[in-house]
Amino acid sequence: MLKKNAMMVVLVAVVGTSLLAGLGGAPKPAAAASNMVPNYEVKLLLNPSAVLGSDFKLTSSVKSAFGMPDSVTKMNVQFLDTNAKDIYNNVWSPRIRKTEGENDFELTYKKRYAVIGNDINGALTLANQQGFDSSDTGYEAQVEWGYQKKTLSITRPKTGTKSGYSGMDLPNQTDSRSLLINNAPDKFNNWLYSGWGTSKLSSSRVYGPVLAKRSIGTWNGQQLYIEVWPILNAVGTGTEYVVEASFKTNSESTASSKHDELITYLQSKGWFLAQDSLKTQLIMDRY
Repeated sequence: MLKKNAMMVVLVAVVGTSLLAGLGGAPKPAAAASNMVPNYEVKLLLNPSAVLGSDFKLTSSVKSAFGMPDSVTKMNVQFLDTNAKDIYNNVWSPRIRKTEGENDFELTYKKRYAVIGNDINGALTLANQQGFDSSDTGYEAQVEWGYQKKTLSITRPKTGTKSGYSGMDLPNQTDSRSLLINNAPDKFNNWLYSGWGTSKLSSSRVYGPVLAKRSIGTWNGQQLYIEVWPILNAVGTGTEYVVEASFKTNSESTASSKHDELITYLQSKGWFLAQDSLKTQLIMDRY
């Protein structure tokens, strides 16, 4: 009797194992989504006194070197945050931009991660751990590659409209709050707790605006942008001009090699400024 029962247990175990094998085995936990795949934007500063004329526009020699026309594209930009900069101090930047020729306001919610020791994958992994992975098709990952510093930016772009504005006008504080609150993505809104982002925006103010101008040309097979940003100076009595040259690529190796090549070229012209660009920080500090 005992032998018969033992054989029955073995048979049940074998049948059960066979059934599991036929069904592909025991259920496995879902694999975690992979890291986001970024593109790269190389951003290098130019010496304003060397590349701008007395009218604070690019000199003819700079435009000629990159095949840039006299026409420029205007971009009016402002950020929103509390007086205590609660949003910026948590490394988020909600921004409203109006680009010349576009009908809608461009809304962006950008989260930044420092790249430590050139470890881009480490920054992408940290972003993944905090909820930004390859399944987030609404978000865009970009490595901003400066002179010596790299930053991973995760951006959620949106658009919005408000009546009563024309041309390059940006919305006033009340309308800016409304636009950014109504379009706030969940990851921004729930960053520290549910409703964090919109609660901070509800008591935010405008930082800016800054009316920048962009010129477009080419360099070494790359589309090259040069932007001139007139930013309030440190003492608040005048204007400091930030001039930035940039290009984009999907290739890390291309970004690396052409970053160095562009520096060498700009140095040969006497145009290079050996500093990292801090436009957003300057705007947040001075407005």
